[in-house]
Amino acid sequence: MPTDPRRRRALWIAVVVVAAVVGLVVAVLPAWGSLAGDTRAEEPVAIEGAQVGGSEPGSLLSATTMPKFLEATSRRDLKAARVVYRSTNGDTGAQTTVSGSVFVPDGEPPPGGWPVVALAHGTTGLDEECAPSLTKDLWGLSDPVLNYLKSGYAVAMTDYQGLGEDGGHPYMDSKTAGLNVIDSVRALRHAFTGISDRWLAFGGSQGGGAAWAADELAASYAPELNLVGAVANSPAADVAGIVDKAQADQLSADQMPLFLTIVESVARLHPDVERGDFRSGAAASYWVPLLSCNPETSTYRAAQKKRLTPAEFAPRTAAAADGLRSVLAGWALPHGPLSAPLSVDYGADDTFVDATWTTDAIAKQCALGGVMQWDLQPGKGHGDVDISGQFTWLADRFAGKPVANQCP
Repeated sequence: MPTDPRRRRALWIAVVVVAAVVGLVVAVLPAWGSLAGDTRAEEPVAIEGAQVGGSEPGSLLSATTMPKFLEATSRRDLKAARVVYRSTNGDTGAQTTVSGSVFVPDGEPPPGGWPVVALAHGTTGLDEECAPSLTKDLWGLSDPVLNYLKSGYAVAMTDYQGLGEDGGHPYMDSKTAGLNVIDSVRALRHAFTGISDRWLAFGGSQGGGAAWAADELAASYAPELNLVGAVANSPAADVAGIVDKAQADQLSADQMPLFLTIVESVARLHPDVERGDFRSGAAASYWVPLLSCNPETSTYRAAQKKRLTPAEFAPRTAAAADGLRSVLAGWALPHGPLSAPLSVDYGADDTFVDATWTTDAIAKQCALGGVMQWDLQPGKGHGDVDISGQFTWLADRFAGKPVANQCP
């Protein structure tokens, strides 16, 4: 949930260390030689050979190079593209336009093509300019992407609806985010050749909910793809309980800006939800600047967050609380059985997403059906959960190893 890029990276930085230790497994690893005489355009240009066109979900409207990313990473040998593709809104079923970024290792793909990891990122903001694909370091996620590439995986990372393209970002709408994740894999396969149909969704925080939702939806929404599993770290699976905490003046220091962001997103998409019903005092005064994703104002935002108090977010009426809670309950997980095994790591002391919310979501998922494993870690919060075991779990899914089911 954190909007500070340094905190947002916490769930992902272990990729850098663990990938080197575990050596994520595929049969063929890429060659990493430099391309002699290679030149890079200063402005994005169309990806040669990309299959642009079509009207189905995942079809490309455009695929262009990412010169800023390549320059920042000093990896001129990478295949990287910013893609704009068609997807689906989970609430309405309407077709949408979504952006993202896709990456392929250099060298010849293994038999069957490069297996795919679809990264579902955590909170970056609500506005178009908050999209990872528009930044040179993917909002701090370039290192995890590079490590997956080194380990022989192609990578797809959606920006989510409303980030990078217009359409409004339905923050905490797990179904929409999950559909965006699935379609990012389709977009990757349209942008580059040599890509396997085998893929795994891996997400943290907001992205944990997206990866979980993608697991639920994959079998019916994308039967042509072979989902081998999903990883959801500190997932925002069901946050409807945050309304109850706002009513009781019990929001944590981390939940206050989270609640602000949720209300703003819902109000933009549902005109019957009034921002004024959920803010007063400093919350009202600093509402707009606190929503910014501009890194140049991060220090100012941090100072203003300290002015917030839980009472400033108390819903003015029970009806206002019920309206917001209804939207969040509709966006929550789970909705149906899983398509593939799901692994969840979360902290008992999470100050963004209460551990009880995640525990309840796991119980509901078990009742609906699916193979699940989970690890509730005592003393851990939101961004310091130990996810090192998730990378072995990921490699085991691609290797086709059996997985135990913790659901009763």
